[in-house]
Amino acid sequence: MSDAAAIIATLTERGQSIAVAESLTGGLLIAELVSVPGASAVVVGGVVAYNSELKARVLSVDAGALEEHGAVHPDVAAQMATGVRAALALAAGPAHIGISTTGAAGPDPQDGQSVGTVYLGFAIGGEVTVKRLALHGSRDDIRRATVSESLAELRRLLG
Repeated sequence: MSDAAAIIATLTERGQSIAVAESLTGGLLIAELVSVPGASAVVVGGVVAYNSELKARVLSVDAGALEEHGAVHPDVAAQMATGVRAALALAAGPAHIGISTTGAAGPDPQDGQSVGTVYLGFAIGGEVTVKRLALHGSRDDIRRATVSESLAELRRLLG
């Protein structure tokens, strides 16, 4: 079973929902999740916040942190994961899980971070964790690997 299918099955079984905030992956992560039949039962939606101003406005990422560190930073990933839960809250409340991707896919470094530096944010209940990746390859390779690593890590975190 693919990571995406396992995540959808686990969340369905637990009656939990997920919201996605993406930067460098530009929608690839949520596309992978919604490719699984039955995903509509648990996937609330996603925000592609490619621009830093949008990260601050829509996802409530601290503008000062963005200015000081840039978008490729663990604090930004954590705030994106937390912020998307609230930004996409439904009448029943915020999503149980928020997941985020931010990084430098290339071809040039971003915010002083080398190409392939990626941060994944996971907000699950009251806990927020961040995973740093150092990926290699083309821009497409890095974006695809980010999606794969995001799903693998979320599956691991869900147990």
